[in-house]
Amino acid sequence: MDKNIDQIKSNLSCSFCGSSEKDVNFLIEGDEAYICDICIDKANEIVVEKLDALSNKDKHDLHTPEQIKLMLDKYVIDQDHAKKVLSVAVYNHYKRLNSNFKDDIDIEKSNILLLGPTGTGKTLLARTLSRILDVPFAIADATALTEAGYVGEDVESILVRLFQSANYDIDKAERGIIYIDEIDKICRKDGNPSITRDVSGEGVQQALLKMLEGTKANIPPKGGRKHPEQDLVTIDTTNILFICGGAFQGINKIIKRRLKGNDIGFDRKKTLDIDEEKLIYKSEPEDLMKFGFIPEFIGRLAITAPLNKLNKDALYKILTEPQNALIKQYKKLFKIEGINLEFTDCAINEIVAQAMARGTGARGLRAIIETSMMEIMYNVPSMKDVDTCSISADVIKGKKQPSITYIKKSA
Repeated sequence: MDKNIDQIKSNLSCSFCGSSEKDVNFLIEGDEAYICDICIDKANEIVVEKLDALSNKDKHDLHTPEQIKLMLDKYVIDQDHAKKVLSVAVYNHYKRLNSNFKDDIDIEKSNILLLGPTGTGKTLLARTLSRILDVPFAIADATALTEAGYVGEDVESILVRLFQSANYDIDKAERGIIYIDEIDKICRKDGNPSITRDVSGEGVQQALLKMLEGTKANIPPKGGRKHPEQDLVTIDTTNILFICGGAFQGINKIIKRRLKGNDIGFDRKKTLDIDEEKLIYKSEPEDLMKFGFIPEFIGRLAITAPLNKLNKDALYKILTEPQNALIKQYKKLFKIEGINLEFTDCAINEIVAQAMARGTGARGLRAIIETSMMEIMYNVPSMKDVDTCSISADVIKGKKQPSITYIKKSA
C-alpha cells in the first residue's frame, strides 16, 4: 500500500508547466490540481504587475502647462492669461495626486476662482479642461443652493452630480472636477454680517467651506429627498478640484474705490489711468470680502483667474476658428440634410456687431443666428433639390430671406 502511494507521488506534476515533482522544490496540492514553486513565483510577478496597472489606471499622463494651454486654444478664443493660470493650477493639482513621493510635507489643494463678464468662456474653460484630462466633470449652479433644511438644493447635491458623472465609481469621482457657476450670487447683500439668517448666501458659503478644503461627505447616489431609503455613499473631496466662476457685476467699482483711495478733501488722489475692462486684473481678496464673501471662503479659493471682456476680433474668431465654432456647427446641421451652408463675411460681421450691442459676449452669438435663421431652418427640410443656402448680412438683419441654389438636373 505504501509502495503504491509513493509511486503515485512520484508521478505527480505541475498542472501549469508540467514539471515533475522530482524536478522542482515542491508542489502545492489544490482541487485535483498541483502547482510548483516556480509557477508560484511567476504568478506572483504577474499579480504584482496587474495590481500596479490597476492602481495606475486612474492616473493621468500629465500634460505640461504649455501643452494644456495649446489644447485649450483649440476650443477657447482669447483669455490667454486665464488659460495660463488654469493650465499651471491643473498641472500642479494632478501632479500632486500622481506623485508617489512620500515625506512629511503635504501639498495642499488649490481651488480656482474665475472672474469675468458673462459670455467670456468661464464654463467652456472648465468643461474643456475636464475633456483634456479625461476626468469626471459636474456643473452646479450656486443660485439653486441653500443651507441644509431649507427649500432648494443642499450643497451635497453637487457631489451627487459628480458621482453620477463618474458612472457611480467612487475612485473616479474623488479625482474629478466640479465647476460651480454663478458663485457671485451667494454673496451677502453688503459687506456687513447679516442680521437675519441668510440661507442662500452666507449660509451656502459656510456649507461649502469644508467641501472645498476636503472632507468626507455622505451622499445619496440618486439624490436625497426623492429616495430617502437609499444607502449613503462616502465621497472624500480632498482630491476633487473645485473651479468657481462668476460675473461679479459691480466689483470694478470696489476695485476702483480701493485704488483711488481718498477721493474727497485736500488729500484726494488723481483720477486712475486704468482701462475699465482691465480693472478685474487688479482684484484682491479684500475686494471680494467687500463684495460679500466671508474671509474663510476666499481663503479656500487660492488661485484667481480674471477673464477680460471679448472684443470684436475675439467674437469673430469664436464664430469661425475653434473646433466647435458656431459656424461649423450650423454648416454640419445643414450638411446632414445634404445642403451646403455659406456665411458671407458681412453676415459674420453683422452677427458680431449685434452681439457687441447686446453686451452678452459669446453667449449671445447662438441666439442671434437662431433668430435670423429660424424660417430657413423650418422650411429647408421640406424643400427638395437644394444645393446651397447662402446667408448675407441682410438675412441677419431680418431684411431678406437666404439665397437658395438648387441642384441642376441633367437633361
